[in-house]
Amino acid sequence: MENQVLLGFIAIAMGAAFGILLFVPFVAVSYRRRGRLGLGRTLLWLSALIYFWAVWTYTLLPLPDPDTIRCVGAIIDPMSVVRDVQKAFAAPGNPLRQPALLQLVFNVLLFVPLGFFVRVLAGRGVLTALAAGFGLSLLVETTQLTGVWGVYPCAYRFFDVGDLMTNTLGAVIGCIAAILVPRSLRGVKVSPDADRPRPVSRGRRLLAMLCDFLAYGFLSVAAGVTVQVWLEFVVDDRAAVLDGALASAAATVVPSALFLVLILVGGRSVGDIAVQLRYAGSRLPSPFARLVRWAGGIGGISALQLPGGFFGLAAAVLFLAAIVLPFTTRDGRGLPGVVSGQHLVDARAGAAGAAPSAPASASPPRDA
Repeated sequence: MENQVLLGFIAIAMGAAFGILLFVPFVAVSYRRRGRLGLGRTLLWLSALIYFWAVWTYTLLPLPDPDTIRCVGAIIDPMSVVRDVQKAFAAPGNPLRQPALLQLVFNVLLFVPLGFFVRVLAGRGVLTALAAGFGLSLLVETTQLTGVWGVYPCAYRFFDVGDLMTNTLGAVIGCIAAILVPRSLRGVKVSPDADRPRPVSRGRRLLAMLCDFLAYGFLSVAAGVTVQVWLEFVVDDRAAVLDGALASAAATVVPSALFLVLILVGGRSVGDIAVQLRYAGSRLPSPFARLVRWAGGIGGISALQLPGGFFGLAAAVLFLAAIVLPFTTRDGRGLPGVVSGQHLVDARAGAAGAAPSAPASASPPRDA
């Protein structure tokens, strides 16, 4: 039981980690295809990621010590499933207590979510669910048959044709059950109102800030790791690798410079682009307004890391202002908007720069 709980935690941790990695592009796609980021659909996609890792953790882990494995063969008789069911019901007592029947039920249930996600998230039907269930199950069984593709000298878990059948059945059942979900909530089709401008909310502004920080963090890690790999394997300078100063500088300079170029060229940061926001109406010339946009946000914070570290007084004050002002300024425009006199509008509102207003007869659509 403890192993099962641990495997569940591993699946949740891996799904959450990949969810963070994919969060910014997911937000961008959501705003372009549906016009907003919906909490329910976000949780569904996160559940799909966790489920994907659960399939692998529960079918392959824990990986055994190569010196302790026992080589097994393959079960290629499809009627073995029928015999297991017959034996379970023929045995005295509750058949659901029989290990063979419990394993069969677990194999079916494990793939029910796959069929559900195929219909709700991909908008596909039973045939696609059947193919997806069979394909994923075959990949898992082949991985076991090959000893995790050669990591082990032989298979330590059975390749079972019966598992292929029950897994595929589970996917089909999940797809059929997903018919209960309203058709309007299924699939990845573009919403008819996806291009309609929407009122700018503080939640949307904070979501843009979160995307900026995540994008900056990924770029920072990528730059630092690239420099360390280059020093280790190309330059062969072990002392510089251990010192870490060059990698640390690259981790700050590279993402800050990329954000600067992006904002100077297009006027918007990664987060602004993801959630379809832009600044409009400035009392400063456009190049200076865009420079203020960069310096008043993550660009300025990152630039101030170089001389005195992130917890230097100037960086700390700017960071605090970046966190507080979106809650206290109109439309959450923050420090860049206060300094430049700009206001936030939906990027789909056109070039006029006027903030969109919701129709009087209808409540405005909910935003992130």
